[in-house]
Amino acid sequence: MNIQNTIETKVKEGFLALYTVEIPSVEFQATRKEFEGDITVVVFPMLRYKKGNPVQIGEDLGKYLVAHVNEITNYNVVKGFLNLVIEDSVYTNFFNAANANADFGFITPSANEKAVMVEYSSPNTNKPLHLGHVRNNLLGYSVAEIIKASGKNVYKTQIINDRGIHICKSMLAWQKYGNGETPQSTGLKGDKLVGNYYVKFDQEYKKEIAQLIAEGKTEEEAKKEAPLLIAAQQMLLKWEAGDATIVSLWETMNSWVYSGFEVTYKNMGVNFDTLYYESNTYLLGKDVVAQGIEKGVFFKKEDGSVWCDLTEDGLDEKIVLRSDGTAVYMTQDIGTAIQRVKDFPDVGGMVYTVGNEQDYHFQVLFLILKKLGFDWSQQLHHLSYGMVDLPSGKMKSREGTVVDADELMLEMTTTAKTISEELGKLEGYSEEEKNELYETIGLGALKYFILKVDPKKRILFDPKSSVDFQGNTGPFIQYTYARIQSIIKKATFNYSKAVTIDLHEKEKELLKQLELYPDTIQQAAANYSPALIANYTYDLVKEFNSFYQNVSILGEEDQDKKIFRVQLAKKVADTIKSAFSLLGIRVPERM
Repeated sequence: MNIQNTIETKVKEGFLALYTVEIPSVEFQATRKEFEGDITVVVFPMLRYKKGNPVQIGEDLGKYLVAHVNEITNYNVVKGFLNLVIEDSVYTNFFNAANANADFGFITPSANEKAVMVEYSSPNTNKPLHLGHVRNNLLGYSVAEIIKASGKNVYKTQIINDRGIHICKSMLAWQKYGNGETPQSTGLKGDKLVGNYYVKFDQEYKKEIAQLIAEGKTEEEAKKEAPLLIAAQQMLLKWEAGDATIVSLWETMNSWVYSGFEVTYKNMGVNFDTLYYESNTYLLGKDVVAQGIEKGVFFKKEDGSVWCDLTEDGLDEKIVLRSDGTAVYMTQDIGTAIQRVKDFPDVGGMVYTVGNEQDYHFQVLFLILKKLGFDWSQQLHHLSYGMVDLPSGKMKSREGTVVDADELMLEMTTTAKTISEELGKLEGYSEEEKNELYETIGLGALKYFILKVDPKKRILFDPKSSVDFQGNTGPFIQYTYARIQSIIKKATFNYSKAVTIDLHEKEKELLKQLELYPDTIQQAAANYSPALIANYTYDLVKEFNSFYQNVSILGEEDQDKKIFRVQLAKKVADTIKSAFSLLGIRVPERM
C-alpha cells in the first residue's frame, strides 16, 4: 500500500500551492493512540522553509489533503502534528493483496542482482564451539537470511582456522597422553576429544613452567623454554614442510573436529553454502603485495618487510609481509577476499561476522582493498558484535572453563522442559512430541534472547529468564502462534473468500502493524540487524493479543466479519512464522 507515498507527494504539492515554497521531504510517524488518525505528518521540520504557526500550517495542509486525496476522510491538528484519518478500504485492499501473497514481505532476487557473501562461525579446530560462537552463528545466519529476503542473492561461508600452533598443541598432547583413543573408542564428539587435549597441553605446559622457575629461570624464560612448547613449534614447522606423518595426524584429528562441528551446526539450525580453510588460504595475498608495491599502495622498509601507510587516513602503518617474506593475518584476509570474488564472480559485497575486538583489523582490511582498486570493496561490512556473558562470568577455553555450545543448547531444552511441566500445558502429547517441543521452545528462547538485542551491545544471557511465556521472549511469541493455530483449527467454515467490512479500531491497528513487515525486512537488511525483525514480531504479537482480547473472532455473528477475522489471524500467524524463519527459529503448531 503506497498511501504514504501519495500523501508525501500531495503534502509537497499542497505546500507549494499554499505558500509557493518547495519542501524536500515529509516526516511521518504513527498517530499516537490517544488521538484520532492513522498516520501523522510532523509539521515542525517545515518551519525551516516557511515561518509561521505550526498549528495553522497543519490546518491549511489538512484541508488541502482532504480535498485532494480521496483516501483521507478527516484530519485533526495537535500542536505541530497533523493526524490524518485514512479510509478503511485502503487497509482492506492492502490486506487482500498481502493475503494472496504467500511470500508477503519477501522479494525474489533477480538473476542479475549482485550477490552478498556472509561469513560467520569461522572456528579454530582445536576445541568445540562455545557461547561466543553461538552469538556469532545466530547473527551471521540470520543476517544472511534477512539479506536474502530483502531481494539479494546470498552465499553463506566460513573460514576454518585449521592450522597454526593451536592445533599442534592438541596434536602433541594427544600423541603424548592419548594412548590412541578416538571419538569411537571414547564415545565423545570429535571436537570435544580434541578440545580436551588442548586443555591437557595447557595443564602440562604450566607444570613445566613451574618446574623451570623452580630451577631458577625467570617466568618469561620458562614460558619460552618449556619443552612442550618447543615441541609444538617444531611440529608446526614439520607441518609447514609437508611432513607426511604430521600431516596425516593433522588430517585425522581435524576430521574428528569437523564431524563434531557438523552435529553442533545441525542442532543449532545453521548451514553454509561454501567453506574456506586457512590451510589453503594462508599463502594467498602474497602475490597481491607485489602488485601493491608497484601501484604505490605498499612500501618496503630497509629490513625487507612490506607495509601500508594509512596515517593520512587517520590510522597507522600496517605490516603486510614480514622481513622473512612470511604473510601476516592481514595478507591472508586480503588474498581470501580477492579469491572469493574469483570463485564467485557475482559477489558484489561481503559481510564479516566477527567480534568487536577486531574492529580495527577490518577498518584496515577494507581500506587496503579500496586502495588496491577493487570496486566491490565499497560494499564490505564488518558485522561487529559484543561479548556474551553468563551470570557466572567470563570463560577461558584453554583452561577448560568455556561454556560449551552443545551443553548450552541442551541446558536450554532442559529448562524449557522444567518450565513447561510446571505450567502443565502438555496433556495428550507423546514423549517424542514433548521432546521436540522442548527443543523448539528452548532453542527459540536462546535465539530470540540473543537476536532481539542490537548486535553491538554486550549481552548478559540468563537461560532461565529467556524461557518465559510472558514478555519480550521467544516462547511468548511461539505461544501466540500456537494459539492462532488453535483458532484456525476450530474455524470449520470456508473462510477463503475476500470480504469488505467496516473495520474495528483493533483490526485497523493490527493491519497497520502487518503493513510494516516488508519495510522492516528492508531496514533490517540495510542495518544488518536481526533485532529489528525480532522486536517487530513482538510488537505484532502484542497488537494481535490486544485485538484478540477486544474482538470476538469465532463468536462473531456477522459471517463476513468472522471470515475477515480468521483470515487476519491466519496472516498474523504466517507473518510470525516468516519473521521467525529469518531468525532461524521454529514455531510449534500447538503448545
